[in-house]
Amino acid sequence: MPGFFARRRRARLRARPFPAEWRAIIARNVSSFSRLPPADRKELEGLIQVFLREKHWEGCGGLELTDEIRVTISAQACMLLLRRNADYYPRVTSILVYPSSYVASEERPVGGGMWSDSDEIRYGHTQQQLRAVVLAWDAALHGSRLYGTGNNVVLHEFAHQLDFEDNVTDGTPLLPNHQQYVSWARVLGEEYERLRRLDDAGEPSFLDSYGATNPAEFFAVATEFFFEKPAEFQLRHPLLYAELKKFYRQDPAREWAGGDVGEGGGAAGQGGGSPPLAG
Repeated sequence: MPGFFARRRRARLRARPFPAEWRAIIARNVSSFSRLPPADRKELEGLIQVFLREKHWEGCGGLELTDEIRVTISAQACMLLLRRNADYYPRVTSILVYPSSYVASEERPVGGGMWSDSDEIRYGHTQQQLRAVVLAWDAALHGSRLYGTGNNVVLHEFAHQLDFEDNVTDGTPLLPNHQQYVSWARVLGEEYERLRRLDDAGEPSFLDSYGATNPAEFFAVATEFFFEKPAEFQLRHPLLYAELKKFYRQDPAREWAGGDVGEGGGAAGQGGGSPPLAG
């Protein structure tokens, strides 16, 4: 946890008046913000002030960073910190933003001690030792503006960062007590295996099938759906919803205004088609 001087500095940042132009950016780009209870909106603005100033921001691929980019991404990342008195993603020092999807080369094992180089199109990426979150701006903006799809690359990648905080990439973030670890392992383990069976059988699922990749991706996908489609999530997966509600200390199905509604006021469709997001 941060020391005395860091806590005092953060308290000063949170107490600053929130710039009107930043609030206008959030109103325009972060569709979930207006659904929050007033106290959460106020807290989120304070979290954003700290997050913006503590992280190094870098435009990649010719992208010129603007307040719109930084504030839009920060608002989504800080949504996962509300009510939790959490640190500000201590493993992350940098946010790297590309204008759109980018190609990354990666070595993958192919068996027999052999490795193969492959190119992968990405919309976001982070990993335990990277100390950065990489995002495609067009995907980050699309997921932020279009609420209710279950597809939000910023929530996904920063959920991975929560997973990393215990130094293990296993889909289990730091939890407050042994009892919650036991409950988490039982519920998320059963739900992960359920999604894997559906994916193997080619059957439709509420949660995006990308979550069947491994437990870490399952947690990240479940986080997207918890905040993006909370009412339907609670209806279809009540035990899983309850575990995430305990962890995030939020209950968007009950507390957020508007329900699971997509852009233009229509009912949001089921998720699917998440871009490849390496964890």
